[in-house]
Amino acid sequence: MTDDDRTENGRRSRQAQQDRPEGGARQEDGERSVAGPAARTLAVPDLSLVVLIGATGSGKSTFAARHFRPTEVLSSDVCRGLVSDDENDQSASGDAFDVLHYIAGKRLAAGRLTVVDATNVQSEARTQLVRLAREHDVLPVAIVLDMPEQVCAARNAARADRVGLPRRVIQRHQRELRRSLRHLEREGFRKVHVLRGPEEAEAAEIVTERRFNDLRHLTGPFDIVGDIHGCRSELETLLGKLGYALVRDERGRPVDAVHPEGRTAVFVGDLVDRGPDSPGVLRLVMGMVGAGHALCVPGNHENKLGRYLKGRKVQHTHGLAETVEQLEKEDAAFRTEVGEFLRGLVSHYVLDGGGLVVCHAGLPEKYHGRTSGRVRSFALYGDTTGETDEFGLPVRYPWAEDYRGRAAVVYGHTPTPRANWLNNTLCLDTGCVFGGAMTALRWPERELVDVPAERVWYEPTKPLATEAPGGADGRPLDLNDVTGRRIVETRSMGRLAVKEENAAAALEVMSRFAIDPRLLPYLPPTMAPCATSSEEGYLEHPAEAFAGYRADGVREVVCEEKHMGSRAVALVCRDESVAGELFGVPKGVSGALYTRTGRPFFDDPEATERILRRVRDCAEEAGLWDGLETDWLLLDAELMPWSLKATGLLRRQYAAVGAASGAAFPGVLGALEAAAARGVEVSPLLDRQRDRAADAAAFTEAYRRYCWRVGAGTADGEGPQEPDGAGLGALDGIRLAPFQILAVRGRSLAGLPHTDQLALLDRLIAAESAVAARDGGAPDRPGLLATTRRLLVDTEDESSVAAGVAWWQELTADGGEGMVVKPVQPLLRQADGRLVQPGIKCRGREYLRIIYGPEYTRPENLRRLRVRHLGHKRSLALREYALGLEALDRMADGEPLWRVHEAVFAVLALESEPVDPRL
Repeated sequence: MTDDDRTENGRRSRQAQQDRPEGGARQEDGERSVAGPAARTLAVPDLSLVVLIGATGSGKSTFAARHFRPTEVLSSDVCRGLVSDDENDQSASGDAFDVLHYIAGKRLAAGRLTVVDATNVQSEARTQLVRLAREHDVLPVAIVLDMPEQVCAARNAARADRVGLPRRVIQRHQRELRRSLRHLEREGFRKVHVLRGPEEAEAAEIVTERRFNDLRHLTGPFDIVGDIHGCRSELETLLGKLGYALVRDERGRPVDAVHPEGRTAVFVGDLVDRGPDSPGVLRLVMGMVGAGHALCVPGNHENKLGRYLKGRKVQHTHGLAETVEQLEKEDAAFRTEVGEFLRGLVSHYVLDGGGLVVCHAGLPEKYHGRTSGRVRSFALYGDTTGETDEFGLPVRYPWAEDYRGRAAVVYGHTPTPRANWLNNTLCLDTGCVFGGAMTALRWPERELVDVPAERVWYEPTKPLATEAPGGADGRPLDLNDVTGRRIVETRSMGRLAVKEENAAAALEVMSRFAIDPRLLPYLPPTMAPCATSSEEGYLEHPAEAFAGYRADGVREVVCEEKHMGSRAVALVCRDESVAGELFGVPKGVSGALYTRTGRPFFDDPEATERILRRVRDCAEEAGLWDGLETDWLLLDAELMPWSLKATGLLRRQYAAVGAASGAAFPGVLGALEAAAARGVEVSPLLDRQRDRAADAAAFTEAYRRYCWRVGAGTADGEGPQEPDGAGLGALDGIRLAPFQILAVRGRSLAGLPHTDQLALLDRLIAAESAVAARDGGAPDRPGLLATTRRLLVDTEDESSVAAGVAWWQELTADGGEGMVVKPVQPLLRQADGRLVQPGIKCRGREYLRIIYGPEYTRPENLRRLRVRHLGHKRSLALREYALGLEALDRMADGEPLWRVHEAVFAVLALESEPVDPRL
C-alpha cells in the first residue's frame, strides 16, 4: 500500500468511525476485527470484492444468500457444476475457478459488487482474488466465518451430497484458516471481519458504504476552478465574477464564499506553491469546504505539502519553499488545520449522476469511482511516457486523446494557454501563476469564465503550449467509434441499435465521399409519407396526413411547400476565423453546404463559399447574428434545381424514358391511325396507346419542371430546361430555400415552433434585396434565397382541413411536388409516450409519376400500389429524427466531435436499411 493510498483510506476510516452507530462495531481499512457478541455491523464498500473465508460447512452460502443478492454471489460449487455437472467433483476445481475469476472480473469491470463464495482458506486462492481486485481497482474485503469443528461437521452431515465427507477435510480447513487470520491484512485485504460461532454469524448485518469519491447524488450546479497556486487575489476576483459573495474574518481575510443561487465551487487542486499567498488560498478554500459551499480534490502540490507537514523528507522545489516560508508566518493551529485538511482530500469525485468527474491530473474512464493507490497516483500526477523533454520535464501521456467516456472529465495540472474541450475532457490550468489566467467552468452550462493574472508570479520552466492533454491537437475520431454493431443513447428514443452491416456501408460513404466530419454536425432524417389514400386517382392525399395527426392528438399543424430540389444542410459561420476557431478548419473555409448523405454539393469550394457568403451577408442584414447571440447558423434547406445534383439520375433514368417514348409513340400512333383509316378495327388498341403516349408526355413534363440551367449567362435563372450538366459559373439560377434553423452556438433550436422558425427565415430572405443592391445586383431579380410558403391548419376544424386540401391541390395542379405537414410545436409525444412523426410528406399526383412510373395512375396500377407497407419507413424516420436531435443536443452542449459524430454516423448507417425507395 502506498503512502497516498493510506492517506485516502485514512480519511475513509476516520469518517466511518464518526458514523458508527451506537452499540455497534465497524471494521475499517487495515484493521482486524475480533467481533464480540454485540458486534453485528459489517461495513462493505458498495464497489468491492467480498471474499468469504471459512471451512466447508461453516455457512458461507447461507450467509451470502441472507445478505447479498443472488446475482452478486459467485459460488465455486456452482461453477464446478457448470463445468462438470457435479458440484462436488474436486477434479474440476481448476476449470471452475477459471470460470469464477472470469465472471468476477467482468462484474468488477462493470462496477458491480461481487461476492466470492468458496472456502478460500488457502493463501494461494486468496492471492488470486486480491490480485483480481487490484486489477480492477476495487477494495478486497474478507469476511471470515470461524465456526467450531462440530458445527461444520453437523452441517455437512445434513447435506445429502456431503454425508461421506471425511472429518479430516474440515480439520485441515480449520488449521489453514487459523494460520491465515493474522496475515489477511498483509495479503492485501482492506477490511477484515471475523465472525466466531453461529451466534455472531446469525446476528451480523451488512452495511453498504458509499465510496467517498461517489457523489453522484450531487447534481450542482457547479463552478469548477482550475489551478490556483497561491494566487489568492485572482481567486477572489474569479469568485466574484462567478457571483460568489466573500465572507471575511475580523482581520479582513476571506474565509468563505457563498453563491446566492446555491452553486457549489469545486477546486481541482494545486492550491499552493509558487504564488504569493498560499496560506490565504488555503484559508478561503478550507472555509468554503468546511461550510459546505465547495468541494476540493488534491493536487500533486498538496500531496507534497502534506508529506512535509507530516514530517516526511521532501525536496523544497517547484514552489514548495515559498509555501513553507509563508506558512511559517502562520500559527501552529493553522498549520495543524491545513495538515488535517490535506489528509482528508479524496483523489477524485464522480458528480451529477456520473456525468461529471473532477480530479487534478485527469482520469481514464476505467478509473472513475475506483479506489486504489494506482487511481490516486493517476489522479494526482497523470501518466508519463518515460521520456523527458528538452527542459528536463517528463513527457506526459496524452490520455485525453484516447478518451471515449460518457462522463466529462475536468482537471488541471498541465498549464495550457487556453482551456479547450477534447473528447469530453477539459484542462482548466491556464497558468495563472505564470502570467496566464485563472479559469473556471460553469457546469452544467459548460461556460468558461476566466480572469487574467495580475502579473507573472513565477517564471515557467518552459513556455505554455497546447501539447497538454486537452489541447487542440488531439486525434478527434477513431474507427472503433463507428464500426461493428453500435448502440447509441438518445434523449428522445432511448437506446437505438445500428447493425454492423449498416455501419460498414456508412463507413464506405463517409470515408470516401463525405465532407470533413468537423463540418458535419447533423444529417437530416428521412421522411415518412402520409397514409395511402383511397381517393380515386390518388395514391397520397393530405386528408390522410391531417387525420393521422388528429389521431395522435396534434391539433395545430403547418403545411410547408415542398420545393423542387435536393435536401441541403448549410453550416454558415460569421467569418473564417469563427470556422477555424470552433471547427478547426483551414483558412479560406467559412462553413459547409452538403447533401443529406454528407456529400458536398459542389466540387468547387469557391461555389460553396459564394453561397455561404450570400447567406452570411443576409443574416447580418437581418440582424440574426446578434438577435440569436451566435456566430454560426446550422440551416436545414432545399437547394434547387433538382438537376443541380441529380443530373446523372435524370439523364440515365428519367430522360431516357422520355426520349424512348418520344421516339416510339409517334410511329406507333401513326401506324395505328393509318390502319384505322383503312377500316381495320384497332380502336381499343389505338385508344390504349394514345393514353400511354399521354402518360409518357406527362412523365416527361413532370421531371422537366425540376430542371433548369444555372450558372453564368443564364437569362433569368428560371424556366424548365433539359438537363445539360452545365457547370456553376455564378449563383444565377440556384435557389436555396431554408425552412429551419437547427442550431446556433450553445443551443439547439429543434424545439422552436415551426411558425417562429419560418418567421426568422422570412427576415433572412427579405434581407437579400438590400444585400443584392449593395453588391451591385438588381433588387427585383430572383435572388439566391427562396421563401417557403406555408399554411396553418387546425386538424379538428373541417373547414380548416378543407382549406389545407385545397391549398395542396393548388400547389400540385401544375406539377408541384406537394407539401410537408408538421406539428407547429415540435417534439410532441403521443399518449403512450412515443414520439409523433416530426413531418409527413404528401406528394402531388403528377410528381409521383416520376417516382412510380408514367402509367401509375391507371386504376389497375393504383390498386396494386396501394398495398404498401409504411411501418418500417415510419420507424426509420423516427429513429433518424431522434439521432439528429441527439447530434444537435450534443453539439449544443459542447460535447466532443466523436460524440456528435457518433449520432451523425448512425443516421447515415440507418439509411442502409432495406426499405422501398419509392416511399
